[in-house]
Formats: sequence, structure tokens, C-alpha cells
Amino acid sequence: MWQTIALGFLGGVLAGNALPHFLRGITKRRYPSAFGNGPVPNLVAGWAGLVIGTVLLATAHLTRHPWPALAGVSVGVLLIGLFHAGPGAFGREEPQSS
Repeated sequence: MWQTIALGFLGGVLAGNALPHFLRGITKRRYPSAFGNGPVPNLVAGWAGLVIGTVLLATAHLTRHPWPALAGVSVGVLLIGLFHAGPGAFGREEPQSS
């Protein structure tokens, strides 16, 4: 059961972290990323995070322990979402002047 919770948590963190990068990439907007701030590095980083998160969730055997798995995934997504909504890894993005 602990393996399911841990892999679910990590999969939730990775997939939740990948979403803002992927969405900024497909909308051609700049966003801070470890691979660069442009749309293409964000798209690739987001895609890779979604793939790795999906692999982790697939190996977690979520159906064996559905409620602990749901808790692990939910907490992982919530924590990374709060991280992105707060300061983020690179601080707050400066508003663009018109």
C-alpha cells in the first residue's frame, strides 16, 4: 500500500507540475523552466512530465488501494499547485508592460 501512495504522490506531483509548462508551450507563451523560458522548451518539459507522471501512475497499481492512491495523487497535485500559485521555483513572473 505504501508503494501505491508514494508512486501516486510522485505521479501527481510530476503531472501537476507538467500542466502549466505544457499549457504555456502550446499557447506560445514564455514561462520559467529549467530547460529555458521559451514555448518549445516548456512544451517538451511539460510533455516529458506528463509521460513520466503517467508511467508512475500506471506502475502504482492504483486499483489495488483506490482510496490511499486517491489521497496520494490528490495531495501531490495540490502541493505542486500551491507551489506554482505561490512563489514557484523562479519567483513570481513580472507583469508584461504594454
